[in-house]
Amino acid sequence: SISRDSGASAPLAPSRSTTGHRSRPVSDGINFPVPFVQGPPMLLPDRRRALALLGGLAAAPLLPVAALAQEKYIDLTIRGGQFKPVSIAVTPFVGEAEAAAKASQIIAGDFRRSVFLQPVDPKNFPEQIANPDQPPQMELWRAAAAQFVVTGRAAKGPDGRIRTEFRLWDVATGQQAAGQQYVTDPNNSRRVAHIVADAIFTRITGEKGMYDSRVVFIDETGPKDQRRKRLAIMDQDGANVRYLTKGDNLVLTPRFSPTTQDVTFMSFGEGDPRVFLLNIDSGQREVVGNFPGMTFAPRFSPDGQRVILSLQQGGASNLYAMDLRSRATTRLSDTQAIDTSPCYSPDGTQIVFESDRGGAQQIYVMGANGGGAKRVSFGEGRYSTPVWSPRGDMIAFTKQKGSTFAIGVMKPDGSGERILTEGFHNEGPTFAPNGLYVMFFRETQGAPGAKIFMADIFGKGEFAIPTPNYASDPAWGPLLG
Repeated sequence: SISRDSGASAPLAPSRSTTGHRSRPVSDGINFPVPFVQGPPMLLPDRRRALALLGGLAAAPLLPVAALAQEKYIDLTIRGGQFKPVSIAVTPFVGEAEAAAKASQIIAGDFRRSVFLQPVDPKNFPEQIANPDQPPQMELWRAAAAQFVVTGRAAKGPDGRIRTEFRLWDVATGQQAAGQQYVTDPNNSRRVAHIVADAIFTRITGEKGMYDSRVVFIDETGPKDQRRKRLAIMDQDGANVRYLTKGDNLVLTPRFSPTTQDVTFMSFGEGDPRVFLLNIDSGQREVVGNFPGMTFAPRFSPDGQRVILSLQQGGASNLYAMDLRSRATTRLSDTQAIDTSPCYSPDGTQIVFESDRGGAQQIYVMGANGGGAKRVSFGEGRYSTPVWSPRGDMIAFTKQKGSTFAIGVMKPDGSGERILTEGFHNEGPTFAPNGLYVMFFRETQGAPGAKIFMADIFGKGEFAIPTPNYASDPAWGPLLG
């Protein structure tokens, strides 16, 4: 266990003498038993093994439920997004200088792009935290308008691993609201900081986080008429960019599996475009098939066992589902129109897609097994690239009106349309794992290439995602833990 000051007001987790199980509510309404037993620090030796380990860590208790002031502090589901951000002070972590500074900087950086949490400017911090185990001076932080204070430490142990711990303090009650400790190889210290940010975000909002996730995208270099396009992956904040293809062939429209670290993408070499299935961690790649006339890569079903795609035959394009194990395809639409860009609902019962069957590009919804389709977009302009939120409550889209391209969201029945951003060229929305944010790519007029941006679904904020080169076609993956 970690060393603690004997005067610490609350342990990171309950003592070993606490027994039994309780059900802890989580944001999707499911209850699961949590044993109140102090265990050893969680080890995160590498990304692949961490996927299994972090599942257990996510269920580890932080404090007994009775000690928590309330279940969540901000409700993001009411009043159409008319919420007030929660102010939070991420104080500099103590410990080994480089590791501590890195942890607190990453956590604060995540919250600066949150919209729902508003970091307090460090210039306004009323005290310097010397012992993160002790409660901060709440009256000072109250005067600084902080609703929460984060304290912590990060240091390298004798074995070379980084130990990171945090405490979240509720200024109103003066109580610790959350706390956890992690031990990891230094190569994973950045990821642990994102995991801490997710834990804090969830504790305050009651919603899943999104910081411990990755995004695949198309990296673009070279002259505009001779672009070199490579498949790349990065952390959601733009860090840790890694290239997955060499750039020998043109690649487009990667799609992330919602359940695994697999992606599909299109590759244009000699002949017809081919669709590949790539495992991010192992690098294993296989050809799904050759598809003449395809313009978008297939999207995965919610269970990751099937993909849905659009195939061109003559002047028409129709929708098909393919079983990834048998490669058997099932036809879902049969029209003389162009049906394309399909996406499953998160429960797998419905499909959203774009079609010109009514004369212009619009968004339609139909059952996952095909049949009658219902048009849901009725605003002025043309709609394309629909994608269903993992929450099931929204569909994001690209909307073209005249020479302007916008990114927006609507409810699955087409009501409540909300434009998040618009301009010369915005396209290709993709949802965060918690459904509260979208990424997309933008090309400004006169610019030599596109860049990736992120916005929340309420249209409160917009943030550029740094990439080493021009970038397009982002696809947000699931949480790693």
